[in-house]
Amino acid sequence: MSRAGSRAAGSGAPKASGGRAASGVHAADSHDLIRVHGARVNNLRDVSIEIPKRRLTVFTGVSGSGKSSLVFDTIAAESQRLINETYSAFVQGFMPTLARPEVDVLDGLTTAIIVDQQRMGSDPRSTVGTATDANAMLRILFSRLGVPHIGPPGAYSFNVASVKASGAITVEKGDRATVKATYSRTGGMCTRCEGRGTVSDIDLTQLYDDSKSLNEGALTIPGYTMDGWYGRIFSGSGFFDMDKPIRRFTKRELHDLLHREPTKIKVEGINLTYEGLIPKIQKSMLSKDVDALQPHVRAFVERAMTFTVCPECDGTRLSEGPRSSMIGGVSIADACAMEIRDLAEWVRGLKDASVAPLLEALQGTLDSFVEIGLGYLALDRPSGTLSGGEAQRVKMIRHLGSALTDVTYVFDEPTTGLHPHDIQRMNDLLLRLRDKGNTVLVVEHKPQTIAIADHVVDLGPGAGTAGGTVCFEGTVEGLRAGDTITGRHLDDQTALKETVRKPTGKLGIRGAAAHNLRDVDVDVPLGVLVVVTGVAGSGKSSLVHGSIPAEEGVVSVDQTAIRGSRRSNPATYTGLLEPIRKAFAKANGVKPALFSANSAGACPTCNGAGVIYTDLAMMAGVATTCDECEGKRFDASVLEYHLGGRDISEVLAMSVTEAEAFFGAGEARIPAAHRILERLADVGLGYVSLGQPLTTLSGGERQRLKLATHMADKGGVYVLDEPTTGLHLADVEQLLGLLDRLVDAGKSVIVIEHHPAVMAHADWIIDLGPGAGHDGGRVVFEGTPADLVAARSTLTGEHLAAYVGA
Repeated sequence: MSRAGSRAAGSGAPKASGGRAASGVHAADSHDLIRVHGARVNNLRDVSIEIPKRRLTVFTGVSGSGKSSLVFDTIAAESQRLINETYSAFVQGFMPTLARPEVDVLDGLTTAIIVDQQRMGSDPRSTVGTATDANAMLRILFSRLGVPHIGPPGAYSFNVASVKASGAITVEKGDRATVKATYSRTGGMCTRCEGRGTVSDIDLTQLYDDSKSLNEGALTIPGYTMDGWYGRIFSGSGFFDMDKPIRRFTKRELHDLLHREPTKIKVEGINLTYEGLIPKIQKSMLSKDVDALQPHVRAFVERAMTFTVCPECDGTRLSEGPRSSMIGGVSIADACAMEIRDLAEWVRGLKDASVAPLLEALQGTLDSFVEIGLGYLALDRPSGTLSGGEAQRVKMIRHLGSALTDVTYVFDEPTTGLHPHDIQRMNDLLLRLRDKGNTVLVVEHKPQTIAIADHVVDLGPGAGTAGGTVCFEGTVEGLRAGDTITGRHLDDQTALKETVRKPTGKLGIRGAAAHNLRDVDVDVPLGVLVVVTGVAGSGKSSLVHGSIPAEEGVVSVDQTAIRGSRRSNPATYTGLLEPIRKAFAKANGVKPALFSANSAGACPTCNGAGVIYTDLAMMAGVATTCDECEGKRFDASVLEYHLGGRDISEVLAMSVTEAEAFFGAGEARIPAAHRILERLADVGLGYVSLGQPLTTLSGGERQRLKLATHMADKGGVYVLDEPTTGLHLADVEQLLGLLDRLVDAGKSVIVIEHHPAVMAHADWIIDLGPGAGHDGGRVVFEGTPADLVAARSTLTGEHLAAYVGA
């Protein structure tokens, strides 16, 4: 079509074969809805909704009602799957497998960017600076302006080692190849700690009992028994007397036992390698992520290892060269150790035309940190130490300055870990992303964030099988007026307690100085419900987790991931499966192992996984439901055995609530199982099915699952880290009831929490602040909630007073 013709077609003429519709709206502008029809993922029951594009839509509903199934597992998953299909088969081979969600129609999708609360990797060399672009930009800045000049940006990186090599080394540049005799690369890594900032020392008393000989079992390292291969290697090496107590070893023998370098030996005609204990366990245990180790190995590592600040680099991770290169008396190590808001001011003061664009970009990134409420962090903060909420906000930074528009941003409870004072800031960011022309989908429970929505989708009415339907779709005003659980609880206000419990004792914390704490002295009352609060970054976790020792009698329950494969589920994690298997075995006169999908009863085709993973080499592998067992995970013969009229796969498919009734009475009565199920229901997990893979649980669900397993412990002090995470307004009441029961049973409960309902319900409040980072770290209030409201002397006091309507 000619240019003139194309103008005519787009000038409002009636629509013929393309261009504008008769109404004057261009056909391309008519796609303003994301349409979902017949979604059946997890517990969704043929859900059909229409979500407006370029608006902020909040999805709410009780825990387990299907919010994540709709937003993450349906809309975002299909968007990502379609994008992945545009890549070559080779690239797809490196991407995660995404199956097509169970939905009839998904129309009008745009590119989805998921900003979730998955903790960032716990690699010791990953920091806030390396996880964003800030560190890379700082390195370039120092390589240009640093005095003395020590080399390219890599010379300032603690992840790059210095290398020198000699010999015939070919260096190719374009079509020319030159042979160099020597080659060197300047890196900034400290050679002593290898860029970790800490050095480890090994407590030898944890490796062996020196009063025993090797044959008597002197070694106390997990797995090092003398009746296996290790015994053969030690005795076959001939380096020491196996029957002599270790304390009588000569210096040579002790060196061979602990430090000997790998040495080839022959044992019973087999070629093997002998290596000293210390290098051996450093490779097999100490070089791995501690959280990924098996519990008994992790306990050994924590006992045997002592970590101290590297004496050579003083914890900066950098070698002498980059530490000596300065800009105005500030080294890159000093810059990374500053709080980001201070670093932003320092960068603002730098003026140099040669790096002006770089300074502008760095300034923008640092200002984003401050704007998002993370100005109290430092760039050298290890990323593994960030909370779920902090990790989510760090991930947001790269999207705030993005030039992309018409993107769908998907957030998972972005207000997690935020004080009511900080929630307004997060709301502003969500609105900013929307105003750039993006579709913003938020799964959220906090009334302050629901209030800013353009469109609300409320799922329910209950959890699990009682949920999965859309109860309400429309405006916030409509939700308030509607008769749904969320609508009824939206304006909830918990009144202050008329009387508070009297403490039975106190736990004294003296001189707490971890992270930003400033020699804090505080008495934590025992035998009552204590809430530790304060703005994000004020030092709450540092005070509670850093100062209350995890000794006998202290049960600490946090939101870290539960280590387990996709075969792990609530039944295996809580020990619930054990009494159930025994009851099935007794009722049918067979062995208990038959009723485990990881043992004798597993389906032979899928080995008890329920699905078959097919590796398609270059293309992404696929997971298909096993045809043999139809996803039930058990051999067909096992399913012929019944207890109370149900087979084992039907029992694992039950929700906690169903199972509690099933094992509580009648033929299937199992008191041991019933007690565990009662605890799971108490913590608000009644909707979770017994066989649901642990990998599918949210952070809040994981914490409540841990709490349920610990409720039978003999511990006297319970430490909980934001237990309301992921809880609907209606569920918070149940949690408060549970906390009350723990206290009434004689336990002391210490809760790190921002939720005003929990604060109002507390017997004692310790408020940290007044601000975050170096503006925090002090106790600004300690007393009863009523006193805090009356004083209104802190940010928390003001927000709590507004909440209770005082």
